[in-house]
Order: sequence, then structure tokens, then C-alpha cells
Amino acid sequence: MAAHAELLARHRRVLPSWMILYYDEPIALVDGEGRHVTDAEGHRYLDFFGGILVTMTGHRVPEVVDAIKRQADKLLHSSTLYLIEPQIELAERIAELSGIPDAKVFFTNSGTEANDAALMLATQYKGSNQVLAFRGSYHGKSHSTIGVTGQKAWSPTANNPFNVTYVHGPYKLRSPFRDMDDDQFTAACVADLESLLDVATSGQVAAMIAEPIQGVGGFATPPDGFLRAIKEVLDASGILFICDEVQTGWGRTGETFWGYQAHGIVPDMLTFAKGLGNGLAIGGVVARAELMDSLKANSLSTFGGNPLATAGALANLAYLLDNDLQTNALKVGNLLKEGLHHIADEVPEIIEVRGKGLMIGVEFADPATGSPDTSLTAAVMEQAREEGLLVGKGGLYGNTLRIAPALSITEDEAEQGLGMLRTAIHKAREG
Repeated sequence: MAAHAELLARHRRVLPSWMILYYDEPIALVDGEGRHVTDAEGHRYLDFFGGILVTMTGHRVPEVVDAIKRQADKLLHSSTLYLIEPQIELAERIAELSGIPDAKVFFTNSGTEANDAALMLATQYKGSNQVLAFRGSYHGKSHSTIGVTGQKAWSPTANNPFNVTYVHGPYKLRSPFRDMDDDQFTAACVADLESLLDVATSGQVAAMIAEPIQGVGGFATPPDGFLRAIKEVLDASGILFICDEVQTGWGRTGETFWGYQAHGIVPDMLTFAKGLGNGLAIGGVVARAELMDSLKANSLSTFGGNPLATAGALANLAYLLDNDLQTNALKVGNLLKEGLHHIADEVPEIIEVRGKGLMIGVEFADPATGSPDTSLTAAVMEQAREEGLLVGKGGLYGNTLRIAPALSITEDEAEQGLGMLRTAIHKAREG
């Protein structure tokens, strides 16, 4: 058997059926450099998805690899029962960058764990298990984070540790407010929130958790200031705001370092993961000290913030800042978005191009009825791989391409990717 076929057969024998795989014939990625990866059969691809927005600075970045090697030569693990200097240094840098006053940082292994910890802090601090979340949201795969995820496709259980109320979020296209301008849309969502607080809660809500741009939701992007209007209602009711920056953080949106900054607010807590480690398992929560120190029981993190992950993350963060990759994300993201709008002019099935920086969604639907076109989206993904381009997929109906390359992508690579994607879309439509 070919390498991929053999791996797929072994995968299906021993791994869960609910672990989804991309493509009709799944591939294994075995090598990478810069913005390119190579699969187990020797095919090379331009990577426009970066392991679900994880490969933030690029594959095999020498400065990051060298830092990992240096730490691996000394010590891999000690646990938080001991002082860990790179963990302390990384927490100092993130606390300063977070914009949250008097900030403390708790490290985890993933965005799921980070959101889980933030929800525990908020509900304990407020003495309530009532939580608000946006429709179309995604916050992780644990029992608690599934409980605040507003997508049926990613919610395998109805059992929930929280009393959750879902409010209208940033996905305007398929909402009842689709024909409104941005100010009207924001006002309508605020009114919906105010009404739900009156009729669907006891009035003792602990927190709202929200993504500045919905990741798995297909990069649904609210108008600037949307979260400020939402937070004004939360503040009036004493409700904490948790900003899920797992996908939007570290300058990916181009305009700002954190997604929340586009809205003129400061969250009570923010969560992070993915891009910070550039492939190493690391996530965390930032909160002001009063919140972070509110737990009354002992705790620790066996692997969270371990020496290897934090040493690599420090090097990765330094590379990001030293090379001003946020500015590159804005510049190349605008180039990509402009190119995608040109493609949309040629393709009536593309009904929306949205997003910021290097976080762009392309939604496909029947141009006559607006019905989500999941088959065309899947065909475009398959054809893009044939052309040598890897992209992601998301949205409530699985009909949105997710384009999120490394923040170090060059203009030439962006133009190359646009050409591949244009070819793939037209071939998929013809097929």
C-alpha cells in the first residue's frame, strides 16, 4: 500500500471514528520549512492553515528550534511544584502585553484547558454557574468548553456543567439582522442580550465568553466596537467578560495585537494558546490578580508551562516581536483579502469574504437561494490540495474556507496561493 493508505488503515483501527480527517484520501505531513510542508509521499504544499492557526511564525524557524534544543539538552520537565525560570519570564512578558492591569498568568497545555480554567475562575469568583456565550462560538473539546460552544456539529453531548444562554453574535450573514448596517446590527444584538438577561437568566450571571473573531465558526467578524457595546451591558450587570484569544491573539488580525483591542475594551480575563508555542503544547489564562487568586483550594499544572514549552514559546514570541510580524499580517492579509474579493467577482457561489489580517473566511452558497454549498467547499479543498495548497474549513455548515497562513508569509507566497486557489475554485465548479 502507499504510505498514506497504509497509515489511514492503521489510524482507523486504533483511533476514534469521531476524530475527523481532511480530504477523501487523508495525508500525513512529515516535514516543513517556512510556509511549506511535505507529506509522507513527497508532495510539497504551501500551507495556508498552519495546523489550525498554530504555526504562527513558520515551520522550522531556526531561532525557535535552537531554543527548544538548548532546553531539551538540559531538562524537559519539573512541574509547577518547582520554580521554572522560563515560565516566570514568559508570564512576565505576557502579563505586560495583555493590557490587563495587575495581571497574573496561569499556563495550560491547550486553548481548551485555558478556557476551562477561565470558566472555573469566573464561576467560582461570582458564585454562579450561569454563563453567556455567542451563537456560532467554539471554545474547546472538554466537557465544560463544549458546554459553552454554540455549534451543534461540535457539541456531542447535551450534558452541561453550566446554565448557558446563547446570544446573537458576530455572524451577521445568516442572522435575522442581515440587512442592517453595522450600527443597527450592533444595536440589535445588544437589545437581544438585554432581553435574554431579563427572560432567560436569574440575573446572577457569572461571565460571558466570546471570541473577537469566531474561529471554527468560519471567521465570522463583528464590526469594530461590537464587543464594547456588549461589554457595557455586562458591566452594568456585574458580569465578567472572558475574551477567547486562542485564535485571534499575537497580532494575527494585523490591526491589533489582541482581537479585543479593535473594540476599545479591556477584558476581565483573556485566554491564549495555539500560535504562542508554534507547535509546542501551551496555553493559558491572563486575569487581574483579584480574579486569578480567588480559588480557595490548592492546585497545580503538571505539564502546563513546562520548561520545554515555555523556552520555545519565549523564543517564538521574541521572533514575532523582533520581526514585527503583526505588521506583516496586516500588509499581506490585505493583499490576500483584496485578491479573494477579485476571485469572488468571478465566482457567484462566493457570497462573502470576511476577516482581518491573516484570518480570512470565504463562504460558499447557492447564489440564488443562499443555501450553504458544502459540496463545493469540500471540492475546492480537495482541488486546492491537488494544486499544492492547504486550506482549512469551518462555519456553521462547513461551507467556509479558513485561510490563516503563518504570520511570516511573504507577498510572493500570498500571490502564489491566490493563484492556486483561483485555479482550484474554477476546477471545482467545472467538476
